[in-house]
Amino acid sequence: MPDRVLLIDDDLNLLSGLTRHLHRDFDVVTASGGRQALAAVEDSLTTNQPFAVALCDMRMPGMDGIDTLKAIRGVSPETVRMMLTGNADQQTAIDAINEGSIFRFYTKPCPSELLSDGLKAGCAQYHLVTAEHELLEKTLAGSVKVLVDVVSLNDPIAYAQASRLRELVRLMLHSLEMPHRWQLDIAAMLLFIGQVAIPPELITKMRDGKPLSDLEKSVVARAPEAGRNLIANIPRLGGVAEIVYLQDRGFDGSGLPADGPVGRDIPFDARLLKILKDLVDTARGKSLTRDIFNAIERHAAQYDPDLLHKVRLHLEEVVSDVPPREIEISVSALKPGLMVTTDIRLENGHLILAAGTRLSEVQVERLRSLRQIFPIVDRVKVRV
Repeated sequence: MPDRVLLIDDDLNLLSGLTRHLHRDFDVVTASGGRQALAAVEDSLTTNQPFAVALCDMRMPGMDGIDTLKAIRGVSPETVRMMLTGNADQQTAIDAINEGSIFRFYTKPCPSELLSDGLKAGCAQYHLVTAEHELLEKTLAGSVKVLVDVVSLNDPIAYAQASRLRELVRLMLHSLEMPHRWQLDIAAMLLFIGQVAIPPELITKMRDGKPLSDLEKSVVARAPEAGRNLIANIPRLGGVAEIVYLQDRGFDGSGLPADGPVGRDIPFDARLLKILKDLVDTARGKSLTRDIFNAIERHAAQYDPDLLHKVRLHLEEVVSDVPPREIEISVSALKPGLMVTTDIRLENGHLILAAGTRLSEVQVERLRSLRQIFPIVDRVKVRV
């Protein structure tokens, strides 16, 4: 299948001529202005048919070429950006390179063979970048998943919360513009990693709703900072570490860290995870309902108002006040990918996995081993 390229120019005759020359080698889409081009890029991401290259004229009414390429970079950073212009002055080239981060710069008139070769080079650069990103994301995500699976053995409740949080993140992926989606996904997995620094007895006391001393409160409050420090040791996860650190920071400046950013200075991913984390905490392992949304909106000042509205608007389309269907099966029938909706315990009451956990291979293997050694409550409910 040929690579998709987007040609942007207000000269319709030029677009028609370029399409005739290039359609044999590329899947060509045209746009007569910046806003139309941006809509095409957004639509390409929705349909999972991204553009490899965007070639844009400099002088256009409304959005000029630099503004158009900057906007495209914000929505689809992997798309390689190139400029074709009749204005060959040095300042135009400098601005295009610095602000639009362009890959190639061509002046009109440009021979079609030269332009075709440039587009092929741009497509090759696109495949190089996306392959590197895919390898990085899969490697990091796989490594983090192993880490989280191991930690889950010691704190099944935190793992269940992270599992549910990650599901909500994935539900939001296609409704909001989030160019760094892999960071958001990994941050959701690692959001509770700092709790390893809290003594188990204190975690139990906190979850039981018992009053904490000032010293105990300070230990609990340091968990996000401990999480940031742990994650910061992993290469390329600096952004994830900062998201985890700011998970309790309110949009209005409330919460921790006390000297943290306020409002839109808080990173987008941290603002989103603050909302989703509080939804998960309020739900306490149950399905999301409109009452849960109403409950967190009583503290609306803590959240980005526009983002809170979008989250509710989208998630209310996919959640229902009617509980999802569940069936009861034997623990021996559990498989990776299933979500348990009841706690799994040993017969002595010891918690193995909390309700709301989506099972991983590590957890299923551990359950098999435990069943061979300890008596375990055999029936469990799963979501279907």
